Amino acid sequence: MKRKVVIALSILFSLGMTALFIYYLMKHDHTRWQVALGGILVSLLPLGLLKMKKNPFNIPIIICYYLFLFCSLYLGSISSFYLHYKWWDSTLHFFKGMFVGFMGISLYKYWIPQHARRNVSVGILVLFVLSLAVSSSVLWEIYEFVGDLTLTHTMQRGGNKDTMYDLLCGLGGGLITAVYTLFRKRSLIK
Repeated sequence: MKRKVVIALSILFSLGMTALFIYYLMKHDHTRWQVALGGILVSLLPLGLLKMKKNPFNIPIIICYYLFLFCSLYLGSISSFYLHYKWWDSTLHFFKGMFVGFMGISLYKYWIPQHARRNVSVGILVLFVLSLAVSSSVLWEIYEFVGDLTLTHTMQRGGNKDTMYDLLCGLGGGLITAVYTLFRKRSLIK
């Protein structure tokens, strides 16, 4: 089932982005065709999970990945939600913090054998989940900074204030997942 979901979502999203790529390339809209091209590439990344013996991510995480891509690439960049709605960017950073935190829980279950999980303190698990969420926010802000230096000059319109707000939203999302982890530790052992 998981395999079919990954294949279906990858094909569906990449076909949509391919259509947008062709459309905006023909219209000579350089910003949007570049976003669509990036969308094609990132929509195919989960197909790499199919090469693994056991995919560590469950169906809700895979669906959330494509939801994030849709909200970020199509709604945010191509449909200009980032420009028209000031809350859009921070909302996505908050969602990304939560999403990466839940990916951390999946990775924990994948990497730590079930018999060893009983010996891992809840503090270590909370710290791992929170660290992944915050690290992803930092890496995203570095991406925006480098993108502004080399390509677009539009990713960090608010400068340092935008960067700090985005980092705080990513931290907030990660904190929510970390608190969830704190209260669900017993079920995560299984």
